[in-house]
Amino acid sequence: MTKRIGTTSLKDFARRDFVASGALTAVLFTVALLLFPTGTKTEGKAAQVIAQSAASSH
Repeated sequence: MTKRIGTTSLKDFARRDFVASGALTAVLFTVALLLFPTGTKTEGKAAQVIAQSAASSH
């Protein structure tokens, strides 16, 4: 096994590195979708604060 610590050239980027980085990217997106679902509604049964205007003087 070859030590490749500190090398950043694209020549050293092997097929295994490409597959590993793609798998890690897929895991990252999957975790992001699980933590932040897009199908839920943000409006609804949340507590709402309604500002009331001051009593009008006639």
